[in-house]
Amino acid sequence: MTACARLEEVLARPDVAPLIGDVRIAIGDDARGAFAVHDRRRATISVAALGAGADTVTVVRHALELCSLLGMAPDDPVLAGLMAARCAALFRAIAFPPGPGAAPPWHTAMAGPVAPDQAALEELWPALAARQPGAPRRVPPDTAVRLAALWPFLGPTEYMITAGGDTRLHVDPDTGLNAYGCSPRPRPWAITFASSTASSISERGYAVAEAARRRMLGDALGGGDGRAREAARLRRAIAGHYGLPGDARVVLVPSGTDGELLALGIALAGDPARPLTNLLVGPEESGGGVPQAAAGRHFCTVTARGVAVVKGGAIDGVPRDLEVSAVPVRAADGALRPAAEMLADCVERTADAVGRGRRVLFHILDQSKTGLLAPRPAGPVWSADPGAVDVIVDASQARLTAASVQGYVQRGAMVLLTGSKFFTGPPFAGALVVPAPLAPRLEDGARRWPAGFADYFEDIHAGDGGPFVEVVSVGLALRWEAALAEMDAFAAMGETAATGILRRFGDRIGAAITANPDLCRLAAAPLERPEFPEGWDGLPTIFTFSVLRPGDGGPRRPFDLEEAKRLYVWLNTDLSGALPSGAPGAERRLAARLAHIGQPVAVAGSGVFRLSAGARVVSGEPSQLHLDLEARIEREIDDALAVLDKVSLIVRHLESIRTVNPPSRF
Repeated sequence: MTACARLEEVLARPDVAPLIGDVRIAIGDDARGAFAVHDRRRATISVAALGAGADTVTVVRHALELCSLLGMAPDDPVLAGLMAARCAALFRAIAFPPGPGAAPPWHTAMAGPVAPDQAALEELWPALAARQPGAPRRVPPDTAVRLAALWPFLGPTEYMITAGGDTRLHVDPDTGLNAYGCSPRPRPWAITFASSTASSISERGYAVAEAARRRMLGDALGGGDGRAREAARLRRAIAGHYGLPGDARVVLVPSGTDGELLALGIALAGDPARPLTNLLVGPEESGGGVPQAAAGRHFCTVTARGVAVVKGGAIDGVPRDLEVSAVPVRAADGALRPAAEMLADCVERTADAVGRGRRVLFHILDQSKTGLLAPRPAGPVWSADPGAVDVIVDASQARLTAASVQGYVQRGAMVLLTGSKFFTGPPFAGALVVPAPLAPRLEDGARRWPAGFADYFEDIHAGDGGPFVEVVSVGLALRWEAALAEMDAFAAMGETAATGILRRFGDRIGAAITANPDLCRLAAAPLERPEFPEGWDGLPTIFTFSVLRPGDGGPRRPFDLEEAKRLYVWLNTDLSGALPSGAPGAERRLAARLAHIGQPVAVAGSGVFRLSAGARVVSGEPSQLHLDLEARIEREIDDALAVLDKVSLIVRHLESIRTVNPPSRF
């Protein structure tokens, strides 16, 4: 490959193209070493940096970042050069796969958790200065102090977007994927119907997050803290998307599970003299950590603030008399409980708790991991004793129209939303909508937050009884910016178009699952919304099925959860090299396709798969702009059908694939 072709290839990458802007990049031997940046609009990449074996992507990313920073800090080229080096070092550290060869000596210092001191900067600067013709050769005396203040804001978008979450966001350098099987970098070559769990960031979301990163960094360079400004903008945008009343409070939280914990705190504040019963509907169908958060227990080993905790241990300060009452939505055999039976169960448990002098935090699940709405209807529980019952709607999947969210808030319910499920933003972007009647509990300085909440919420200081005013991390802000880009694109299509597209997609995929002899579709109750019967949120968008083991003449049994998890990983893996030697070319091409769907969940001992229609099914992605609407929808449907075909292919060649067991890759 020629140097020119190599440069064009790198500049076209989805994690590079959004960074170029008006920068002109040339090839030339005048570059000192890997590259030279002449000013904020001109960079030269050396021929050597474009050759075989060179870490070209890191070189180009470094050059583009330096151009950007010279525009932000034109009077301090040394600081700009050091900040760009930090970004390049972090990018190389998370490159997928890791860049070849040994990294320059300055990479280790600039990728560390703490900014180097003045002496270290003076030692490493000459190697960096060579990339900036005309830059000072000495480091100004206050540079280490300034760089240390900026350190939390420095890094490429794909690194920053994983900050402020827990271990589930960590990217495995060997695979380039996190625990959800997705990436903080765009991955347009992979089929993605994983919105019931988590999705790789889209090209659209990545570009918007990159712009937000630069805004926050620019504010920090000016001595401000751009996180507060971004957070205020995000809260307004979320409220605007859902048409929320002006007196409702939108609180940004790292995840839906963190939002569950905050809702618990708000409920505890309702009347501290009366113990609380947390009436949790369908805990087996909600987020994995929700039952622990609902009980006031740590739900991971590290909080979003980076505090190490004991998973399952009690959070300090949560009352010991807190009780959790779990209402299952399925019977032991996996069948759905009748709606009337489930509602009667909720009414009975609420009445019992209130009769014992307790308050109740009542959960409505809208929608669950498998697309359920429960209980139906919720009114009899809701109105049982308004003074003793707070309501939270677990809408973490965000498969709700604005009208449905408004309806819940107008009735006084908290609503837990995310931008990272239906809207396909990066994982860990949560928001708790607190209606006006409950909002004063956030500001009530007379009460005391549980001391352990300080491990989760940056603005809560243990025991000071102060108000709740959230401080949003850079990572959370970037994740929500990416999600809002998807929300805006979805809203621009209009509800009529969204309804038509989702119905068409659902009809085709539902029929294909039913017709496939290797699959068994899981029954789901209709999403009954009598208040808004025409909304798209009355349509199924999560399609659940178990996969049947290869037959030997007798009845075929579904794969259990552990086996299903292996199939789930293989779907997201190039399996072309794992097929038998005689497999036809069409099978190898299908096997090579990467398909990311929702993680399997356990239902009656089986591992149930979830193929989910997210907002991008309606709005598309920038890489699809060459297609008209009809062609784009057909491509989405064809891709979903290819996922089902790949499942059947895995079943046919199960033993061969199991023997090779290839890993997933970015």
